[in-house]
Amino acid sequence: MNYRLPVGFVTLLIAVAGCSGVANLPSAPANQAAFSPAVQVSKRTVRSHPGGSANFQVVYTFQDSSDGGNPFAGLTVDSAGNLYGTTSSGGSGYGTAFELKNTAKGYKYVVLHTFAGGSDGANPYARLMPAGGKLYGTTVNGGGGAGTVFELLPGKAPRTERVLYAFTQSVQGANPSAGDLTIDSNGAIYGTTQYGGAYGQGTVFKLSPAKGTEKVLYSFGANSNDGTQPYAGVTFDRAGNIYGTTALGGEGYGTVFELTPSKSEWTEQIIHTFGNVSDGGTPYAGLSFDAQGNLFGATTQGPGSGGGTFFELTPSNGSWSFNTIYSLSGWGISGEFRTAYLDPSDNIFGTTHCDGQDSSGSVYELQRSGSTYNYVDLYDFTGGTDGQYVFSNPAFDSHGNIFGTTNVGGSGYGVVWEVRAAGKTVGRHV
Repeated sequence: MNYRLPVGFVTLLIAVAGCSGVANLPSAPANQAAFSPAVQVSKRTVRSHPGGSANFQVVYTFQDSSDGGNPFAGLTVDSAGNLYGTTSSGGSGYGTAFELKNTAKGYKYVVLHTFAGGSDGANPYARLMPAGGKLYGTTVNGGGGAGTVFELLPGKAPRTERVLYAFTQSVQGANPSAGDLTIDSNGAIYGTTQYGGAYGQGTVFKLSPAKGTEKVLYSFGANSNDGTQPYAGVTFDRAGNIYGTTALGGEGYGTVFELTPSKSEWTEQIIHTFGNVSDGGTPYAGLSFDAQGNLFGATTQGPGSGGGTFFELTPSNGSWSFNTIYSLSGWGISGEFRTAYLDPSDNIFGTTHCDGQDSSGSVYELQRSGSTYNYVDLYDFTGGTDGQYVFSNPAFDSHGNIFGTTNVGGSGYGVVWEVRAAGKTVGRHV
């Protein structure tokens, strides 16, 4: 079976009908093809920063040449304020890994690796994750034909790339998609694939780079109630259990799952099945723990035809209690695509990929006030030189500034953007 994904499926998704062509997204159910207009949520407090705000700037505009184009992933930021990311196209046609080096004269764009589309991989859709001086990531295509897990070694650009695993056989998983990798203290790498596995519906895998081995911890689609096609990565609790989401399965709108280890295998428990009612549906984003051990996550659509929800799962005596904590305005699958950022006060920072005043994406904060949340609109993309369609997590530097990417817009191939923290002015970074 060929698990290769179309290189431009994200661009195809958003170009067909102004970001409503969701039927072109491989994981979208057929019954999600048509949506009603945006619905304004009641009791929503908005402090708006429209296009042209002094709190927003474009850091870099992609040209889809040697620099890359159409970033589908967000960014990671190191302690020096350098930005790292990937593009899904450009370079030699199969994407790049890049750094925006923070210098006294501003950001300097550096290509760290150009994917050749063969054994080294093609079309990265996930972030670069730093560990031990190296950068780790995945490609959705290339390798053995179904994607790779790779590392970029320290050193001057271009960096040396080493493929840690090339997906070839469907039973071992295929096409790691938008999910970030998780790396434990022993250097083991955990992630998800959108397809492959024993039932062809995706996997959770563990990769041991020192041994060069990959092990499937769980194959989705084992029964009619199971989740299918995970997009996001996974997270661990303090006991070593794994948690994540699937975009489909369950009642048709995805699941939240837990994997518990034993001596020989991992056992799955479905924590929540989405019905796209008050809970929302289609969680492309992953999960985050707060200090008390509660899980927070988001759906990309709902309730009904709305723009997605944020939810909290609270553990109690071996079970979990589900609570929808906020419903976003919007339409269809216009909401949160990436895992949001949860700060120590349980304020939530997120992006939408085609919501906002111009249906081109937005950056926002949900400010916690007791048991309620107030929506603060940090920036709405216009679809022009500021970029369009945000498939990016919000990434913070040490000053509280937020960085991310757009998939298109700018010169047509996306941008890197920054939303400045309150009280700061736009300018070069020192």
